[in-house]
Order: sequence, then C-alpha cells, then structure tokens
Amino acid sequence: MIPFAVAFALLLHVLFWGTGAALLLMPAPWRRFWPVAVVPLGLALQSAVVWAGAHAGLRGTDSYAWSAQLVPILLLWLGLRQVPLARAWRDVGRFGLVWGLVAACLMLAVLPLALASRDLTTLSLGSCDAADYAAGARVLQEFARDDRGGLLGLTEVVRVHSVDNFFDYWLRLNHFTPSALIAFNGSILGCAPHQIITVFVAVLLAGTLPLVFWLARALVGHSAGVSLIIAGLYGLSPVPWYALAHVAPGQMLAAQAVGLLTWIGVALWRGRMTGRRGWEFGWLLAAAYWLLLGSYNFFVLVCLVPAVAYAGGLACWEGRWRRLFGWLSLMVAPLLVAGGLFWGRVAGLAERITLLRTYDFGWRVPILTPEGWLGMVASADLSPWSLAGARWVMVAALVGLLGWVLLRELRRKRRVVWLLTALLVPVLGAYGALQIRGVVEGTNASYDAYKVFAVFQPVLLPALCWWATLRWGRRLLDWLVVAVVGSLVMAGHVVSCGWFVRELARAPLRVDAELPQLRRIEAMADVASVNLVFAEADMWSRLWASVFLLKKGQYFLTDTYEARWKSPLRAAWDLEATRVALELPGPGRRPVSRRFALVDNREASFVRILPAEGWYPEENDKRGGRWQWTTGEAVLQVHNPHDRGVALALELSAWSPVARSVALVGADGKVLETGRVIRERGEHPLGRVVVPPGDSVVRLRFSPGALAVPGDSRPLGVAVERLRVVPGVQ
Repeated sequence: MIPFAVAFALLLHVLFWGTGAALLLMPAPWRRFWPVAVVPLGLALQSAVVWAGAHAGLRGTDSYAWSAQLVPILLLWLGLRQVPLARAWRDVGRFGLVWGLVAACLMLAVLPLALASRDLTTLSLGSCDAADYAAGARVLQEFARDDRGGLLGLTEVVRVHSVDNFFDYWLRLNHFTPSALIAFNGSILGCAPHQIITVFVAVLLAGTLPLVFWLARALVGHSAGVSLIIAGLYGLSPVPWYALAHVAPGQMLAAQAVGLLTWIGVALWRGRMTGRRGWEFGWLLAAAYWLLLGSYNFFVLVCLVPAVAYAGGLACWEGRWRRLFGWLSLMVAPLLVAGGLFWGRVAGLAERITLLRTYDFGWRVPILTPEGWLGMVASADLSPWSLAGARWVMVAALVGLLGWVLLRELRRKRRVVWLLTALLVPVLGAYGALQIRGVVEGTNASYDAYKVFAVFQPVLLPALCWWATLRWGRRLLDWLVVAVVGSLVMAGHVVSCGWFVRELARAPLRVDAELPQLRRIEAMADVASVNLVFAEADMWSRLWASVFLLKKGQYFLTDTYEARWKSPLRAAWDLEATRVALELPGPGRRPVSRRFALVDNREASFVRILPAEGWYPEENDKRGGRWQWTTGEAVLQVHNPHDRGVALALELSAWSPVARSVALVGADGKVLETGRVIRERGEHPLGRVVVPPGDSVVRLRFSPGALAVPGDSRPLGVAVERLRVVPGVQ
C-alpha cells in the first residue's frame, strides 16, 4: 500500500501548488475551466522555486522545501479572493469524472511497482535514465551550487563543454526540471530519489489526463463524453506507458507544455487578441515554456509547429498578415520572458544540440503505423501486430476511415479539416522522416522519432479520433462504425496496458536493497575516492552506484554517461561489484554488502578482474538471489599492476541445467583439467593460475558447451553466483 499512498500524496502536493496559480492565471473567458491548468502550473511553479533556491546558493531542497510551502498558500489565498470558494468548488466538480479517471490511471500506473516490491523503489524495462535523473535529484536535494567536494568538483570526469562541475551540468545542460521536481517532492515526502522516481513518472502520466480531455473538448471539438474516453485512452496508451516503463519524465513534462501551448495558440487565433484580452494568456504561456526549457529545452525549437501551421495557413489563405504578426508577438513574448529568467537553460541549448548530434543516444524503437498511433501494439516494446497480416488490415481500415471522415467534413467545415491537418501532418511528417533516416543511416533516429510522437501525442490523439464524429450523422451505419472501431481501439489499449503492467512487475532493472547500502561508504573517512570498476554491460548498477556515492570522488574505467567520463583510475579503492570476489588478506577487502565490497588496490597481491566475453547480464529474483549466466566459454580480463606474476586460486559457486565439466585456461593458454563437474549448486575449486604483469585473460571453458534450455532461447553455460579468487604473491 505504500506506493499508492505516496503516489496520491505526491499528486495532491502538485495540485496544492497549482491551484492558486490556476485560479489567478486562467484567462477570464475560460476561468471556470481553471482545473485543467492546475498540474502543469503546479509543476512549473515548483521547478521555478528550485531554480531560485539553487541560484541563491541554498543547500538543497532539504533546507527550504517546507518553508517554500508559503508560496502556494499565498497564491491560493489570492486566487480565492478572485474566485470565491463556492464557485471554485463548483468548477472542480465540473471535472469530477476527469479526476476520477486521473485517480484510476494513477492506481493502474503504480500497480506494477506494488506487485514488484514491498518498498518504494525504481523499475525500468531497459533504460538507465532513471539513475541519471536520480543523480540530478540528489544534487539538487542535498547540495549547494558552490559545493565542489566528491564527484561534484571532479573536473576531469564531469566536464561537458563549458560546464566543469556536476551541479552546473544539471542547471545548464541536462534535464533540470524532472530532477528538481523529484528532489523537491522527495524533500516534502521524506523520500530519497530512488524511492520516488517511478511514482513521480506515474503521477505525470495520470496528471496529463485533464489536459488531454481539454484538448479533445476545447481544441478539437469533441463532446464531453468522447473527450473523457479519449483521456482514458491516453491513460492506457502504450506510448506514455513506454515512457513510464523506461522512466522518461522529461518527455511527459514536455508533452504537457506542448499541449498547453497548442491550445493557447489556436484559442488566441480564434478569439479576440486586442488590448488586454490577448495578453491574459501570457503567464500560462510562460509557464509552459518554463516546463519545456527545464525538461526538453531543445523542443522549444519545434514546440509551436502545430499552432504556427494552423495560424499561418489561415493567415495565408485569408491574407491576414497583420493579425499573424500580432499573434506571433503574443506567442513569442512570454518565451523571451521565460528564457530570460531561465537563461542558463537557453545558454546551454546550443551545447545540448551539439551533444545530440555527436552521440547516437537511445536505441531502436519499432515503427508505429496508424494502428500504433491509436495504441494498438503487440507487446511492451511497441512491436506491431503481424499475425496473418492483421497490421496492414488495421492500417488500411483506420487510414480509410479517417480519410473518409475528413472528406465529408471538407464540404462543410473547412476550418476543422485545416485544424486537423495542422495538428497531424507536420508532426507525423517529422516522425516518418526520422524513422526513414534511422533505417537509411543505421542509427537510433527511431528513438528520436518516438520522442517526437510521444511529446505531441496529447495533441495528436484527439485529432486521430476524429472518426468518432461520424455519430453526428445519426445514421445507424455511422453509429455502428464508431461503436466497432471504438471497441477495437479500447480493447487494444487495455491489452497493451496489461502487457506493460505484467512486464514492469517483473522488470529486469530495479534498485534492489543492496544498492542504497553503498551510502555507507560515504561515512568512511579514510576513503576519499572510489574506482567504479563495474562490468561494462552493467550500466544500471554503475550509474546507481554513482548516485549513492556523490560525496566521494569517482573514477570510471569506461564512459558511464554524460558528465561521468572515463579517466585514469586514481582512487586507492576499487568498488567490487561483479560476480568475481577478490579475497585480499586482512583489511585489504572491506565488505559493504553481500554484493559489494571495497578492495584496496595498494595491496601487494591486488589484481583487477572483470568479466569480459561470454557473460550475460546479471539476473535476480525477488528473494534476493543473484546470478550471471555464461556461454560455453567465459573470459575474465585481468590487470596485474605489479612488475611480477601473481598466483590466483579460483573457486566457482555455480549451477547448471545439465552436468558440465569445467577447464581453467591460464594466461599462457595452458589448459588445467580440473575434472570438476558442475550441476547442483555448490562450491567448485578450479585450481591455480599465474597471471603476468599487465593485461591478460583467463578462460573458463565448459563441456558440453552452451545449450538452449526450455523457456530461454539463449545458448547458456552455467549460472555463476560467485567466482572467488584468492591471490598470492608469486
């Protein structure tokens, strides 16, 4: 029950921060609809407070989060003076069903976490971004801007372009607002970043539903009932659930900002822009730009594309150039204000774009065709339906249906058709172009394409559901078409959401009970810095270890992430975090947990051993068991820093689905036949090898070799729980 309680407490805290601002800032003609702006305004206001606190030199949100509660209290008092309490309560009740939908969506989004763990933790289906956000959150939660201790001031490791410290990296280049919100709400709820990130992303997903409802109702023109259904579809859609599963709060914040900007842009063009009336949208626009600059600041370059396409197209058709100039002035002026206040993010924009061009971020994401745009996918990785050509039948049916409806409307409601065209064509065109680029160049451009689609989805989904207006014709056939298509779309969303719940509940990446124990190292006065010598494939643990050791200097064998670059391993202690345990004598080995230990690399018999080829990623179960499968031959990379050979005695704790013998192949290629047979769990001494100075490899060769086992298509050798290595001076 703890995840549900924390999730609703976090949502209520955001609503508390946004209510007064929404009462004050919603323009007069739409003031009774102020609840739709509560969530984005609450998030923007919290972000602004953390930005101010960071630049004021305050020591993290832990030092000022509670005193900052005076800000929403003051705004709420001012707002209720402008909108009487009774009327404000009626306005809230007008969205009663929407709030019910928000609560249901939040419970569903938190359900996988409750199923996966009794405690608050972080889950991911593959992305390691959660640990990156957590690093920024801890920086903003505990440290002041001028702190340079530990990793924060380690210039050779954290320098990125013009930024030479870890704090400014978050202010200028990385996703500031998501980490700021995690830190701020964590300080209020008494949660560390790793305890609140998944819950926070679930709150962002559920908190977007009122805005999707509003876009369907006020922007596109659906009825209240259909708008409610569309909001529900968004809450089940695999597109934002994919972001939840891979912990991507930045794109959800950007989606809220883009949705707000698009509605305001269209509303301004449709309404009166003279005098004070047009500028009443200024603060809402500034808040949306603030969210965007703080999360995905590079999206500020394209955030107005649908709105500009709509207004610009009508201006060209009607020759209303003066009105277009006035409209652009109203839309852009708040961006200049927000950019001036958020200047660090604007100044870092060029550098951020350079990073995006330099590195092929992300991974390959399957192409979404029209049925995927409406949430009909076959698995949690967004793969399409392919059974008996079902995908192409759905594509043809949906494209034909939407085209038929638009052609019908073209005769009567040309402005509606143009609105739908402006909302859909530029974004879907960019999405298609990025997908093609990824295929042609062999890059991860499909990841960028997914991000574009996801950020604009609150705008796209109501437009893609325009076929629901067929029921306005009042013909039985039209009603039947809407009912059948609507049922299929809803069923597709329910099925895909079920897959996400199932997969997240058994997510391969999670912050287990041992990772937070690394903070014990921060209390060790004799350990000034640590070499994070993790297996290269174990990015998840490596990043989280960095989060829990921010007060210590950190050195990395390979590039871990932006602002955590590889460097010479200057620390006197290695953090041991693989299946290999180096048993140094006396105080040379300092256990931190069952999985982690500090190893003194100044010892005379120290060697550095890392799994290389032939090892699969580490696996675990709910009971705390951990193991790592090998292939038919597992390679160990050994670095001997001494000028003499070091003898290593190896003992393997492992099990195998079939009986296998193991041979130890030394650095000189000599095979040591041990005669050990591995089947049941147990300790298996393997013998001794001597490793020469410098770099060499030791191999574990299994016979018979790798085999596929039932339920797993990988060629597997043995499941290694621990490889104990006892060194001795040769």
